[in-house]
Amino acid sequence: MVVLLVATLGLIVAAALAFWPSRDERAEPDRAATALEHGHAEPAVPGSLEGVLTAQLIGGEITRSQYLRAQEKIAARDEERHPMIVPWDAHP
Repeated sequence: MVVLLVATLGLIVAAALAFWPSRDERAEPDRAATALEHGHAEPAVPGSLEGVLTAQLIGGEITRSQYLRAQEKIAARDEERHPMIVPWDAHP
């Protein structure tokens, strides 16, 4: 019975130490959590042209019509570079 108790306490201590934050993690606060405390989150860096346009639209740097025109140009350029060819047997 004592062995079972000691083993259980040992596993609890090992689990607590495994999930305990390290000194480096405690020294620097989480930037996202800090930004949320101040009422705004840090924007993520967009990884595509569409993402950049969306960020500009949300930020008020461009109007909706400018956004739509830019998206149309992106779609036309994409269609020119990579045309979509439908196989002849794809239609039922």
